[in-house]
Amino acid sequence: MSKGKPHLEFMALDLTDDGWEVPPGYPDGIKQKLLASDIDEDNKIGSRTRLLRIDPGAYSTEPFIHDHWEEVYLIAGDLIVGNDAAGEGGEPFMAPTYACRPPGTYHGPFKSEGGCLILELHYYTQPDGN
Repeated sequence: MSKGKPHLEFMALDLTDDGWEVPPGYPDGIKQKLLASDIDEDNKIGSRTRLLRIDPGAYSTEPFIHDHWEEVYLIAGDLIVGNDAAGEGGEPFMAPTYACRPPGTYHGPFKSEGGCLILELHYYTQPDGN
C-alpha cells in the first residue's frame, strides 16, 4: 500500500545528465528524472512527479495509454504531438503549454525538433473520488 510521497523542501535540481534515465517503453533520447513518487501501478494507487526531457530530433513511435491521470506542463522548448512512426507530421506546441488527460486517453506519439523539458504529474483517483 502507498505510504505517500516523501516530504521534500525546496532543493536545487540538477538538470545536467546526472540522474536521468530512459523510462520503460520509451526510446533513447527521451529521459525522465523522478522528483517524488509513491505510485504503485499494480495496485492503482499513489502518484508520481517527474521531469521528462526530449532531446532534439528524438521521437516516440506509438501512442501511449495508461490507467492513471496525467498532467503535463511543457516548461521549455517545442513538442510535436501525433507524429507517425517515422517521426513525421503531428501538431507542434511551444512552451508554455499544458494538458490534462484522464485515464484511458490515447495520446502521442511525441517528438521535439529543438528539444524540450516537461513537468509531468501522474496519479490515481482514490475510491472517495479525490
